[in-house]
Amino acid sequence: MDYQTLTFPYRRSPDQDAASPVRHPVVVVGAGPVGFSVAIDLAQRGQPVVLLDNDDKLSAGSRAICFAKRTLEIFDRLGVGQRMVDKGVSWNLGRVFFHDEQVYEFNLLPETGHERPAFINLQQYYVEGYLAERAAELPLIDLRWRHAVSGVEQREDGARLTVDTPDGPYTLDADWLIACDGSRSSVRQLIGQESHGRTFKDRFLIADVRMQADFPAERWFWFDPPFHPGQSVPGGRSTPSSVLLHRQPDNVWRIDFQLGWDANPDEEKQPERIVPRVKALLAASGNPALRDAEFTLEWASVYTFSCLRMDSFRHGRVLFAGDSAHGVSPFGARGANSGVQDAENLAWKLDAVLRGAAPDALLDSYAAERAYAADENILNSTRATDFITPKSEISRVFRDAVLQLSRRHAFARTLVNSGRLSVPATLHGSALSTPDREAFAGRLVPGAPAVDAPLQDAAGAPTWLLRQLGDGFTLLMGAGPGISRLADELRNAAEGLAPLTWRVIGPPGSDAPLVDSDGCVAQRYDLQPGGAVLLRPDHHVCARWRTPDGDALRAALRRALALT
Repeated sequence: MDYQTLTFPYRRSPDQDAASPVRHPVVVVGAGPVGFSVAIDLAQRGQPVVLLDNDDKLSAGSRAICFAKRTLEIFDRLGVGQRMVDKGVSWNLGRVFFHDEQVYEFNLLPETGHERPAFINLQQYYVEGYLAERAAELPLIDLRWRHAVSGVEQREDGARLTVDTPDGPYTLDADWLIACDGSRSSVRQLIGQESHGRTFKDRFLIADVRMQADFPAERWFWFDPPFHPGQSVPGGRSTPSSVLLHRQPDNVWRIDFQLGWDANPDEEKQPERIVPRVKALLAASGNPALRDAEFTLEWASVYTFSCLRMDSFRHGRVLFAGDSAHGVSPFGARGANSGVQDAENLAWKLDAVLRGAAPDALLDSYAAERAYAADENILNSTRATDFITPKSEISRVFRDAVLQLSRRHAFARTLVNSGRLSVPATLHGSALSTPDREAFAGRLVPGAPAVDAPLQDAAGAPTWLLRQLGDGFTLLMGAGPGISRLADELRNAAEGLAPLTWRVIGPPGSDAPLVDSDGCVAQRYDLQPGGAVLLRPDHHVCARWRTPDGDALRAALRRALALT
């Protein structure tokens, strides 16, 4: 299917003919990766969702293309992960160049025992298209194209929306409104809120180029390449320049050229300006397969960017996720990935509130946790931007010295920053986490996202740890003496409080229902016989014990649901 030309039909909703505004439990605004993700997650949990979008098409051009391992694992749970991986270009390896010389390379997933790759490259329109098709399979999602929100009236028990359509405006009520409508969020403006932060005075050109070339699926980043010099400035110097090359599906290559602040966006998008830049890159690549490759331009855009966020992601019954809540530079692929992780954090909490299993104070933890993650992303994104585009001569000298040293010295490579690539936030200090009462090894502390590991089921068939986790809370238990009795005790402790899936995992040779075939679970979680690790519905660790008991589990569940 050609997702770039696909048009979704406008359909009149019965709400438009109602005598008074129809009330819905959840209304999501924005049918992008984040809006689709939160709508699908809620629908899979049994919650009806109205999803509004002001357009009738998917995103134009590649836009967000790098989707991280954590995001793919979320997509697995939403029913589209395998399709994304099958279509996407998987990669782990990146190369960094200074001028025309490679200074080092890096591997984002050097260890084995993970089902998903570190990253895939996949054009955003494919991601949106696959999510749209998944949403269409779920009867609890009412997807309305060309329904644009033009008014929001906040109320104590929800929000009243004015929605513009080709047939004229109508109003509807929402118990909860989730704004996923991007960096220019109309919902944010309509309730009088702003984002604050830093805007960077630089311009970059994105060019999607289709060509046949036998070239590895790697991330290549050049600092000051001779084939793309910076702008001349007084004193015989030039401004910094950079180029980023990524491979996408369908023989499409994504190239980002740094242009400088004085570049004219309209002129730089013209083919006569883009084609010579691409030819110069190909000629300088050192790869015969690229040097003489024929290509055509698919899409081009010139962008500037900011690192900013709202002061709070929750305003009463209105919740913000993705770019509507926070924005970062594109270096590090932190935008769409963090937005999908917003959706995962929010969906299970709103579901618990709607079911009456948790107070709406649980949603305050959404705002706090994802603001913490946004600050981490903004910090890393700002540092990357400052390294790539130094704003002073001394910063330029420092950057160039680091790049020169990185050819031969490992310590310097830790200082090179071509974009610290997206990793999920460990939610240190989360109010939902139970502090350890015993000593543990490893990095999977309370607040950390779960990490995958290979397993075997009782029949000896291979499986993966993340495939074994439930949609609610999951308790991982280390097989050992008396584990059946302990499992019964813990199950009874959770009864009436939260649905709980438990998984007993043992070493090779044991008769446990799940076998830690390579020892990865024991090593990564420090899960020992008789121990337990409690995972939240969004697969973050929220408690762990060497010797769990019913009282400890119940207290941890209450804390994770904001009941204490």
